[in-house]
Amino acid sequence: MSRIDFQTSPDAYKHWRIEPDGEVARLVMDVDETAGLFDGYELKLNSYDLGVDIELADAIQRLRFEYPQVKTVVLASGKDKVFCAGANIRMLGGSAHSHKVNFCKFTNETRNSMEEASAESGQTYLCAVSGACAGGGYELALACDHIMLTDDGSSTVALPEVPLLAVLPGTGGLTRVTDKRKVRRDLADVFCSLEEGIRGKKAVDWRLVDEVAPASKFADAVSTRARELAARSDRPSDGEGVKLNPLTKTITENAIAYSTVSVELDRGSRIATINITGPDTPPPGEIAAAESLGDQFWPLRLARELDDALLEIRFNELEMAVVQFKSAGDPTLVLAHDDFMDSNSEHWLMRELLLYWRRVLKRVDLTSRTLAVMAEPGSCFAGTLAELLFAADRSYMADGQFEGDNRPEATIALGPLNFGAYPMSNGITRLETRFLGEPEAVAAAKAKQGDALDASAASELGLVTFAFDDIDWEDEVRIFLEERASFSPDALTGMEANLRFAGPETMETRIFGRLTAWQNWIFQRPNAVGADGALQRYGSGKRADFNMERV
Repeated sequence: MSRIDFQTSPDAYKHWRIEPDGEVARLVMDVDETAGLFDGYELKLNSYDLGVDIELADAIQRLRFEYPQVKTVVLASGKDKVFCAGANIRMLGGSAHSHKVNFCKFTNETRNSMEEASAESGQTYLCAVSGACAGGGYELALACDHIMLTDDGSSTVALPEVPLLAVLPGTGGLTRVTDKRKVRRDLADVFCSLEEGIRGKKAVDWRLVDEVAPASKFADAVSTRARELAARSDRPSDGEGVKLNPLTKTITENAIAYSTVSVELDRGSRIATINITGPDTPPPGEIAAAESLGDQFWPLRLARELDDALLEIRFNELEMAVVQFKSAGDPTLVLAHDDFMDSNSEHWLMRELLLYWRRVLKRVDLTSRTLAVMAEPGSCFAGTLAELLFAADRSYMADGQFEGDNRPEATIALGPLNFGAYPMSNGITRLETRFLGEPEAVAAAKAKQGDALDASAASELGLVTFAFDDIDWEDEVRIFLEERASFSPDALTGMEANLRFAGPETMETRIFGRLTAWQNWIFQRPNAVGADGALQRYGSGKRADFNMERV
């Protein structure tokens, strides 16, 4: 498989259009059926593959940063008589198992960003459905805050995966139907068993959509509702957006280099090292100066580069067993940038930036690799970057000055953003998740905000897993990395997914937990992907040949 590039821009889109009009923007899905990410299938009926989703994720990000005046986003189809037929079946049938699961995870992270925009950014998503809206197409609609359906006798919503494909709407569809739309369980069972879906008033009565309107009045009804939703928003009507320019990025055989992030790929040891460079100057004094820096403002630049690096490893470096994070810089400058974002958090740009960091850190949590942090001399795991310590499966901290190393002794520092700005998928902070059984430990850590904590203090507070001096450091770290790379990747994926999300269960944790369990299992079963399975026989006129044993 060729390397997948997650960078794009509206002038390169093949499948989407952003059509801003004051406080309302239309995000139009108009898939080019000949422009699939890979060969071997056509994207008919507005069906999608990862390439379509990459453009969607980019469009959502640009709407949030480049269009602060947009308060409602109307998601619509650019094709007649079809909204979206969902994930392309030929693509699913021909993809490697690893690609299918990573694709489903990325798709759901993208939909979560739509929901977050509606809930947190004052940019509400309204879905205007005309025509058939099936499978992943309806899942896309479910990610919107408000769904409107054309009442024309033919427009429908459907989740037909079970009867048609021997799989299921596992990128959140089933969970959003019950947990978000609160559809009655027995009605949901009926709905998910119907190939033809539900239309008209019944779709409203069952809570599958919010309202219907006849075709002759549909455009006006959507416009009216979009303006009503926009009136509730606190986004600035005359805000100046921040243009997201192409990332500075160089890819070589064993490395990926950005401006604040570099990735070293040791394929022999199956270890990817993400090196983060802290800021070299303090934050600007005024919010206007940060706006003028645009996408070069250090926290935004780093968030974009780290986000891209994580996706590169997930999709293009499948055999990497461990992702280890290292950093270099001045912790006080990291904390200063945190304080700047926190003190200006009511400004639309800082709000978007903090929410973006929330999404990037969740991307870290949800990456199916062993995650380790190496807090070495000269590192800057402070504030926002300290979240990586608590996201990691294990953290190692250098204790004291290392012989022959003139870098400063390793310290970590906490700031206000560590105590609420970045909740995990379970709805609580990483520190609260870490100390579920001892909440007093969170209070003890909070009391040390701003302090430069050496290895002894960090260990006493429970903020790192191990601390070693220069005599033991190299051997202890080497043994851990070698051991981890020798374990079964399947067992590690299951273990890590179970351990990372202790505490409360939310719709988001249920979605990703079920995604890991259901999709990993169902997408390997012959009933779905075997030579006579439903995904292989779809469209052939032959029924799938199922093994009827319940497992």
